[in-house]
Amino acid sequence: MLEVQQVSKIYEGNVTYRALTNIDLTIADGEFVGIMGPSGSGKTTLLNMIATVDAPTTGSILIGGKDIGKLDNHELAVFRRRELGFVFQDFNLLNTLTVEENIVLPLTLDGTRISEMKQKSREIAGKLGISSIMKKRTYEISGGQAQRTAIARAMIHSPKLLLADEPTGNLDSGAARDVMDLLETINRQQATTMMLVTHDALAASYCHRVVFIKDGRFYTEIHRGDNRQSFFQKIMDTLSLLGGYNHDVPPVRIP
Repeated sequence: MLEVQQVSKIYEGNVTYRALTNIDLTIADGEFVGIMGPSGSGKTTLLNMIATVDAPTTGSILIGGKDIGKLDNHELAVFRRRELGFVFQDFNLLNTLTVEENIVLPLTLDGTRISEMKQKSREIAGKLGISSIMKKRTYEISGGQAQRTAIARAMIHSPKLLLADEPTGNLDSGAARDVMDLLETINRQQATTMMLVTHDALAASYCHRVVFIKDGRFYTEIHRGDNRQSFFQKIMDTLSLLGGYNHDVPPVRIP
């Protein structure tokens, strides 16, 4: 599904900054992969390049076998809208729209018929448990409901790849668990390929494997296996070896 091949990113300026160096990453169809690393490690840079909002200095990124570096701006916009789904820490919902209008936004941009939009929005709202808030504005709902709305918007067009950037960062522990349970269920039931960038060890423990980046380079990766509690502990142990996390994360949530 996703192939990152020898990707490096260098930002030119008064001081040249190398954000990533020779990163290789493969994510298979239906896999749920976490990306972790200290602040400044390059994980957000990697996410932005996979999301097509930034381009690598060297190397290539293939999604579904398509080299996104060879697409022009129009093709990139269409690809981003149809093939990718995005979930962010701050939800990125439009306060002027209702929950339902936010959810169908990707379909609206694609010119989908209103009857089809309504049907799809009803179906996904039912699956995500937000049917009762569809007519509310986003400032009238809780953080957990807002993140569920953002997930519904990200999934309504059945993207090939869902990219989640700190999706639990603004949620309390209960809402964070609900959101990660939801993402895990979507991954399992719909076989949606997912990539999660997070500082949260609990959120990362829902993934099939976690890739660690340090100073713009691949550091290590660990696999979940059958026991999530054991995987959580492995993540914590790796973070302690990685260093640089003392001021990066909120108090640890124990699964």
